[in-house]
Amino acid sequence: MGSPQSGAIPPKLPIPGVRHLIAIGSGKGGVGKTTVSVNISLSLAKMGHSVGLLDADVYGPNVPLMMGVRQTPTALGERIQPLVQHGVKMMSMGFLNPGDKPLVWRGPMLHSVIQQFLRGVDWAPLDYLVIDLPPGTGDVQLSLIQTAPITGAIVVTTPSDVSLEDARKAVLMFQQVRVEVLGIVENMSYLVLPSGERLDVFGQGGGKRTAEQMGVPFLGEIPLDPEVRIGGDTGNPVGLRDGNDPRAAAFLELARHAQVGLDAAAAKGGPSLTVED
Repeated sequence: MGSPQSGAIPPKLPIPGVRHLIAIGSGKGGVGKTTVSVNISLSLAKMGHSVGLLDADVYGPNVPLMMGVRQTPTALGERIQPLVQHGVKMMSMGFLNPGDKPLVWRGPMLHSVIQQFLRGVDWAPLDYLVIDLPPGTGDVQLSLIQTAPITGAIVVTTPSDVSLEDARKAVLMFQQVRVEVLGIVENMSYLVLPSGERLDVFGQGGGKRTAEQMGVPFLGEIPLDPEVRIGGDTGNPVGLRDGNDPRAAAFLELARHAQVGLDAAAAKGGPSLTVED
């Protein structure tokens, strides 16, 4: 298999037993990409699907904290056994390199570990494998999406112009490597004051306008809510709450929109159709 450095694009080999791969990316950090990844995963599981969550943000793995897991995975023969929390299978560099010790690795090592996380972990059987990409459009992102049969991608942004500028780059990255963009989600969209008034902290409507300009779906707004932050910090994400809770409902609606887009992408002859159980 060729490396990203060689210039040759390796084949997108299917992952046995995994039907759909969802890449969740952002043009920049700090927009709540992992929060969206975690809560979409929990929402899909709540909808009755078998779900895995791959934390591909090797330099800043936050999935262990947000899911409340600090164990070390075990191996069965040469296969890594994913950890399971709240019904979701998980793998993260944070399980292998816990604590505050920085990871000082270069491109080839990162490519190797990402491939190990994709193909050396016993994910099957899964309806959805959600991949939390690192922020930006660098080597790790390109290595993964050029070698994995991604069914569709979601781009996370905030309404701010700085975030939107980088979100456009992320959309273009996916389009250039022929990955279906399921849409843009606007996180930290607004704050609801105690009076019930809506306060647009980072701007208004930027995510929807950008989606329309780029010809991709707009998947919705996720409000800026302290409860979402507290849930992630304590390992109790709001996606675990009852669907009648407005915080959980926002992510559940997002997961439903994503599912519709994934089904449409697969119907076009997307990579999920080649997967063998």
